[in-house]
Amino acid sequence: MIRIIITSLATAISVLSMAQNTLLTQRVTELNFYQLPYQYAALEPAIDALTVEIHYSRHHKAYFDNFLKQASDLKLTEKSLNEIFAKVSEYPAGIRNNGGGYYNHVLYWEILKPGNRKGLSPTLNKAIADEFGSVENLIAQMNDAALKRFGSGWAWLVVDGNGKLKIGSTPNQDNPLMDVSDFKGIPLIGIDVWEHAYYLKYQNKRAEYVNNFWSLINWEVVSELYNEVVKKK
Repeated sequence: MIRIIITSLATAISVLSMAQNTLLTQRVTELNFYQLPYQYAALEPAIDALTVEIHYSRHHKAYFDNFLKQASDLKLTEKSLNEIFAKVSEYPAGIRNNGGGYYNHVLYWEILKPGNRKGLSPTLNKAIADEFGSVENLIAQMNDAALKRFGSGWAWLVVDGNGKLKIGSTPNQDNPLMDVSDFKGIPLIGIDVWEHAYYLKYQNKRAEYVNNFWSLINWEVVSELYNEVVKKK
């Protein structure tokens, strides 16, 4: 069994993939709005083009724009997302909601990137088997977390401070990197269960959306995120 000892969450964050690491460690003043690396229709039929367009170009963009404005007003532009999340309880709710909304969605779009849907690395596959018994069990537990999240929020697969895969959820735009979260770790998968992520196609059928979400997962991307953690053990 692969064992990873991570002394602190702040240290753990630094072992994300290059793209994630850059996003978390560059200063707010250096952030650019994430460019969706595929067409709006690329996730059909599981997620329709109009939902992706609205979700990305309106909701995600609004989180980013509002976060930049609020960070500027509070003179936080020389800080990184990493630093802000680590002390987010010290800032107004807008920083927490909009900073989380920006970062959470970057991860969401990245793991849904069209490509290798079967590219689960042997390393991650073994870690999943060790912790959950099978990928099917992992999916069932994540679906359960997503469906039990009351109202808006996220379900997460993370690597925790002991290097273990764990499943949990957070409300609203909180994430496991924030000091306010009871569930902490390095995110590998995030399922957005805000209604704007699925309501146009699925209405109130969150379970159907969550089930179909898994047909879109790019396991190659998720494996790369996990393998970056393993390299730093």
